[in-house]
Amino acid sequence: MKKLLYILSVVCLITVINSCKKTGGDINPMSSYKNFGVGSYLVLDSTINQNLNYASLSTSTVGVIVHQYPNGEAITSITVFVVPGSSYDTTQWKKVKTVSYTSPQTTITVSGAELATALGGASAIQPGANYTFYNRITTKSGKTYDVNNTGNNSGSGLVTGFYYHSAFSFSAYVVCPFVAPIAGTYKVLRDDWADWNPGDLVQVTDGPGPNQVNLSQVYPNPAYGTIVNPLIVNVDPATGTATVPKTNFGNYGGGYNMTAVGTGTGGVAGYVFACTGYITLTMELKADGPGGNGYDNGPTKLILQKQ
Repeated sequence: MKKLLYILSVVCLITVINSCKKTGGDINPMSSYKNFGVGSYLVLDSTINQNLNYASLSTSTVGVIVHQYPNGEAITSITVFVVPGSSYDTTQWKKVKTVSYTSPQTTITVSGAELATALGGASAIQPGANYTFYNRITTKSGKTYDVNNTGNNSGSGLVTGFYYHSAFSFSAYVVCPFVAPIAGTYKVLRDDWADWNPGDLVQVTDGPGPNQVNLSQVYPNPAYGTIVNPLIVNVDPATGTATVPKTNFGNYGGGYNMTAVGTGTGGVAGYVFACTGYITLTMELKADGPGGNGYDNGPTKLILQKQ
């Protein structure tokens, strides 16, 4: 501590000497903290919601509650921009709206309708898409701050560092609640396993559980293999997120006794969107059923569209 006080004393002495020697435009900018600007940023209090319901975009909202960092310059407004996915490239940002900063508990929300307007229409929004909303603040003096002009100290600073709880951005995901029944005829849009060709028609059935889909009439194609166990997809009713637990679904002969499992954490494979009749799954298909030869087809995508 004594060493620190000594160093501070020397710095102060140098500052005083320099301020006596120089005047006007030659004043040392380090001579006073008043010569440095005072920044500002938003602190995240809580997240209201991150999911936009595709089935009711006009009324579904996402957002956060924020307050101004107490020692920063006063904030007057917050301009919200959006970009599909995420990007710091402001040429890709689309303005959503400007929100007045009115209190320590200011709410920033974006509805599906506002998102659609910013992106040029509801047709630009699809289930499964994710968006990042970037908050650009304007201070009382007219200064603006966003992710592009705020120091981040190599990933551990003000923008992304956990310590600051800053709210320079928030995310949204477009989901579609699962409501059965969704059984019917589906067109194959993509099949990396090549049991079917794009344009082929297949049958998808419901169940056996209330939030499940049965793909046993899709894999295996009866022209190539026989069913060992039904290929059942579990669906989160709130979001349409699909999970495929490891299942020995089909025996194609010659050692190709195949299993399927979702490639994501916990067997997550993709989405089953009842509102649009769209199924997209990525599963690892491997011949590790009884007597299998171990062949691994790797991440295998299947996309179906209801007719």
